[in-house]
Amino acid sequence: MKKYANELAVITVNHNTRDVLDDCLASIFNADHPKGGFQVIVVDNSSSDGSAEMVAKKYPQAIIVKNSENLGFAKANNIGVEAADAKYLLFLNDDTIVKRYSFVKPLKYLKNHPKVGAVTIKLILKNGQIDHNNHRGFPTPWASATKFLGLGKLFPNSTFFNQYYLGFQKLDKIHQIPVAAGSFMMMSTKLFKDIGMWDEAYFFYGEDIDLCYRINEAGYKIIYYPKVSTIHLHGATSGRSKSNARSTASSKANKIKIIQSSADAWRIFYKKYYSKKYPFFISAIVLAGIAIKGKLRVLKYLIFNK
Repeated sequence: MKKYANELAVITVNHNTRDVLDDCLASIFNADHPKGGFQVIVVDNSSSDGSAEMVAKKYPQAIIVKNSENLGFAKANNIGVEAADAKYLLFLNDDTIVKRYSFVKPLKYLKNHPKVGAVTIKLILKNGQIDHNNHRGFPTPWASATKFLGLGKLFPNSTFFNQYYLGFQKLDKIHQIPVAAGSFMMMSTKLFKDIGMWDEAYFFYGEDIDLCYRINEAGYKIIYYPKVSTIHLHGATSGRSKSNARSTASSKANKIKIIQSSADAWRIFYKKYYSKKYPFFISAIVLAGIAIKGKLRVLKYLIFNK
């Protein structure tokens, strides 16, 4: 078995979110760290706002990897893993503010439960509400339909109508979930590499669902561990939401690319895992719906952001 120099490596990807990244790194280095060694790796996707320079100046203890272009979330994280030397990995969005025990408590749980493949924690939005994107089921045609039609919100505690956000489960109890967000996902380096790492076909969005699908297929559990929490400034990493961030420098073209990536992610995942599980006419309806929704999202952005 390979010997690692560190117990945990925290990997975060950045693209033109300098001040958000600054807040995140400050919280990382103020939190309690595992005694077995700790690394922080920042993968910068060709930022033009001085992000890399800020990291080098203020956080010299962090490893910074500079990409010459914006490679997206999945590929950048894989690059970060190759730069890591740790037994466990934490994929952490740079629009998060971790707390004192955000690392050590979930890591202890992961180490003590060998059949657990990944652990996530409670993410709290700036308005104090729970980020339900970190507590999901798989986007089957039925689960996706109930989400898009708003039935999950109408029947939040229903196992039939809320299979996407799993509202019927108690969010203050440790329990198994099918999907955790890539905003905070902790797992062993060995398992991550064994199941094929992040699928680089995804640019932004969907890669976390894909990874979770493979964790489940490998026979491991994904655990929601709400005994600790982290603040998530949802939307700041992608540059889609400035209301939650101190500053972002995301271009209009990049925002449109991110919006399109969301629809692309649904299409990639469905074709990869579900197209052979459902009748042709179901798949045709789903894929058409994904395409239409993607175009409507871009149109909405263009209309309201002239």
